[in-house]
Amino acid sequence: QTDASPGHCWPFQGSWSKVLILLSTPVRPSAITIQHNSKMASPLGTVSSAPRDFTVSVNEEDKEEILLGTFIYSVQKDPTQTFLLQNRISRSFGILKLVIWSNWGTPGYTCIHQVQVHG
Repeated sequence: QTDASPGHCWPFQGSWSKVLILLSTPVRPSAITIQHNSKMASPLGTVSSAPRDFTVSVNEEDKEEILLGTFIYSVQKDPTQTFLLQNRISRSFGILKLVIWSNWGTPGYTCIHQVQVHG
């Protein structure tokens, strides 16, 4: 059960992290939504732990990784942001790879409150 209330997040150590997302049902991904608390809702009054630069990809069995998109999560916009995948694929996948390349300034950790895969 996801807890997106202020002060609760899915923390990654450092400003760079990667995670494999196992989907309950394979989908042909079309978009990804990432949520981080707003500055007003943050217990510390900052959103510097929010992800900044990130990529989404999939792996075909025994083949190269397929990059689906490179994105920037903006702390100046709505805390819940949906990104249309830039590279559409023709088949369904059960696992997506999310790589957070940087955050908005917190050196010790990066937080995500919710991730949704659309397809």
